[in-house]
Amino acid sequence: MATSHPTPRPDALTLEVVELIGEAVARFHADYEEAAARHALTGAQARLLSLLSLEPLPMRRLAQRLRCEPSNVTGIVDRLELRGLVERRPDPADRRVKVAAATDEGRRVARAVRDSLRFAREPLAGLSEAERLALRDALRRMLEE
Repeated sequence: MATSHPTPRPDALTLEVVELIGEAVARFHADYEEAAARHALTGAQARLLSLLSLEPLPMRRLAQRLRCEPSNVTGIVDRLELRGLVERRPDPADRRVKVAAATDEGRRVARAVRDSLRFAREPLAGLSEAERLALRDALRRMLEE
């Protein structure tokens, strides 16, 4: 019979890092919501538009990236399409599939939202390039699957 070993309690430093990551995430989300609102978008609309500004994506893939139901994505795309920020078009690889794509105006708005994020400018600007590289590398290692 196998015995389970309890997972050791994280040390104080690890717990502090977890708390700091949580605070950084909360501040980023608050800043992102404010930046989106300045462009009459919800945070979810801004995130979807940001993804589509990089490349057109099928609805199912958008739902996976946003970690939500495809029906939610459909509603978000509908609202962005009404504003002329997104359009639906056939997937060049499979004409039976529709992809959502940012329009020129959608890419402009996505860029404006990104450019207005204070969190990306202010706290990170206080770090040296070497510190930002170390932070980036540490985060990449943490997020590797």
